[in-house]
Amino acid sequence: MSDAPTEPNPTQAPVEPLRTHPASPFMRTESNVPPKVAGIPGPTPPAMRVQSTWVTYRSQIEIGLALLAYLMLLIGSVTLLRANPEASWRYIVAVVPVLPAALVVYLFVRRLAQTDELQKRIQTEAFGFALAGTALLTFTYGFLEGAGMPHLNWTFILPLMAVLWGVGTVIFTFRYR
Repeated sequence: MSDAPTEPNPTQAPVEPLRTHPASPFMRTESNVPPKVAGIPGPTPPAMRVQSTWVTYRSQIEIGLALLAYLMLLIGSVTLLRANPEASWRYIVAVVPVLPAALVVYLFVRRLAQTDELQKRIQTEAFGFALAGTALLTFTYGFLEGAGMPHLNWTFILPLMAVLWGVGTVIFTFRYR
């Protein structure tokens, strides 16, 4: 054995260092954003893209009018049902407010389809939060009813879900800010 370096085999290609490849993890990448230094603010984030005000206001007006129609038909149907408790048409009158409620759902889904990916993600996570929160609260109250608490009407479930959806929207909007 000798201490002399061996001659490289001329038939083999030379070995390139790892940093010569563009996708190498050993290569240092440069950023065009300057680092934050204590006391010096960093670059300002890009301004949020504002959607067209007409599209936003139009969908709000449509949903608002559909909700107004729902409330008007709800009050009318409750009044008619209380005045005529034994009428043969009471079941038809009882479900009439479902029509504008279905319109609200259609308008909301149409508006949600027009939003960007971040808003879709926020709304999906907010809905999941509302669904899970409503399930936990209704199950809990169901067990409490078995222990003697008064019975609550099912019509409180949707407003509870709407409130929790609003809370979830606020939470996830700030989370992704």
